[in-house]
Amino acid sequence: MMATAQSNLIDLVSSYSADKRALNKFYTNSESEEYYQRFLTLYSNWENKIKTIDFDVLTQQEKVDYILLKNLIEKETYFFNLDYKAFKEVAYVSDFYKDIVPFIKERRRGKKPDAQSLAKILHNTSLKIDIEIKGLKDKQFKDWLMAEKSSKVIYEFQSSLKEAYSFYYSYDPDFTWWVEKPFENLSTKLSEYAKLLKENYTKTSIKDDGSGIIGKPIGKDALIRSLNFEFIPYTPEQMIKTAESQFNWCKEEMIKASKELGFGEDWKAALEHVKNTYVPAGEQPQAITDLYNQSVDFIEERDLITFPEMAKETWGMIMMTPERQKVNPFFTGGWEISISYPTQDMSEDDKLMSMRGNNPNFSRATVQHELLPGHNLQFFMNARNKSYRNAFDTPFWMEGWALYWEINLWNKEFPKTPEQKLGMLFWRIHRCARIIFSLKYHLGEMTPQQCIDMLVNEVGHEYANAEAEVRRSFATSYTPPLYQMAYMTGGLQFYALRNEMLEKGWTEKQFHDRVLQENMMPVELLRGLIQELSLKKDYKTNWKFSTEFK
Repeated sequence: MMATAQSNLIDLVSSYSADKRALNKFYTNSESEEYYQRFLTLYSNWENKIKTIDFDVLTQQEKVDYILLKNLIEKETYFFNLDYKAFKEVAYVSDFYKDIVPFIKERRRGKKPDAQSLAKILHNTSLKIDIEIKGLKDKQFKDWLMAEKSSKVIYEFQSSLKEAYSFYYSYDPDFTWWVEKPFENLSTKLSEYAKLLKENYTKTSIKDDGSGIIGKPIGKDALIRSLNFEFIPYTPEQMIKTAESQFNWCKEEMIKASKELGFGEDWKAALEHVKNTYVPAGEQPQAITDLYNQSVDFIEERDLITFPEMAKETWGMIMMTPERQKVNPFFTGGWEISISYPTQDMSEDDKLMSMRGNNPNFSRATVQHELLPGHNLQFFMNARNKSYRNAFDTPFWMEGWALYWEINLWNKEFPKTPEQKLGMLFWRIHRCARIIFSLKYHLGEMTPQQCIDMLVNEVGHEYANAEAEVRRSFATSYTPPLYQMAYMTGGLQFYALRNEMLEKGWTEKQFHDRVLQENMMPVELLRGLIQELSLKKDYKTNWKFSTEFK
């Protein structure tokens, strides 16, 4: 591959990332006034720093990096301020420990503490907590989100105190003699207080809809800002409408495949037939390898993209743990493919659900999604091309690219049999459903249980798999608010950009190779880069990418 032009802003981007890492390592209590103030200063300093850059003299690569960095700082500042606002609403729960903060700060430079005085402060702080606990019933939070935040404030302080204590304990005899017991007592009190705070909210605040899945809807304003930061020029409602249109298209195609199998319009019965094409326990790794070989051979025969020989040589395979399968019932990928399939300790029902949900026809769309030309190839190329742009990580590029290949392979008739078509359509309609249920959840229009029911009734998921999918979407740190909508949306963006480049005389291989040479960024900015469009310093999203790919 020919190397693309380089940017002179590499060190600037790298410095921003390094500054954040340094501060996070030094200021370990992320729920303290000190932490918030320090990072607000960081963001302000960097906003001022990039203002000094003469945008007009930059190359196209540098202009894109400038816009990416400016956007990243604005995005992180926005969400950081939301966190800070939530902190300030409950910060008073930490007033009792202010006398201990100097000890924690001075520990960073190893200042020898006055052990006897510190022991007294810790003891008095324990007494203050007793008073706080007694008054909790009269100070209930208006909702469970505030209760969770207040609890986190205490737990974060407790962790910082333990770190400072551990630094001196046993190494300083005087410190150990005086402080050990007061610290242990205070630590116990802090755990009790944090636990009580977490449950100290009014009963009118609904935390669990009965599904057992606890998430945090961000609301319409934050959704709109999030879309703008990802350079998506549509409202949440417009994206839901687009997803519903694509959902209906998938359903029509599923009915066509169902008719081919003799099930008429009963697509659910046809899907049940496909689920039962699973391979026996122990044979899934070979099934994955076979599917990988089929997709790679199919793509190479058509010369659609460059597969480096080392990328084909070095991808790995592991088995997913039973614990991880509870939140991710399907295999995942990256440097290696992680196979989700039953273990002997699972119940018979869970074993069958796992096998049915990971049958070879369902997996036809997802093996290439996780390996080549999907995530494994992305990781391989990102490590070798403009790796500093990893700072601009976005699921619209990462997941969108892998989903784009599902669309592209479908159009090239990679699925031949009706079973294979239903397998690929199952995942495609699932990605449409992700947009609908995730956006409606964050808009407050759907609950987790309703999301589960949608996946079971409208997509055809096994219940346990649907539950795990929704838990992964809302109750883990793995998926930020727009993550689930990024698959299909990013795929549509890549597909639209592909069509534009083909109209300009590019081959598919030229387009695909160029994408992976530029590393991660919102697809709209990738478009501006490779089409050498005029870019402004205050660039805002404006690309109305096509939403039709039939």
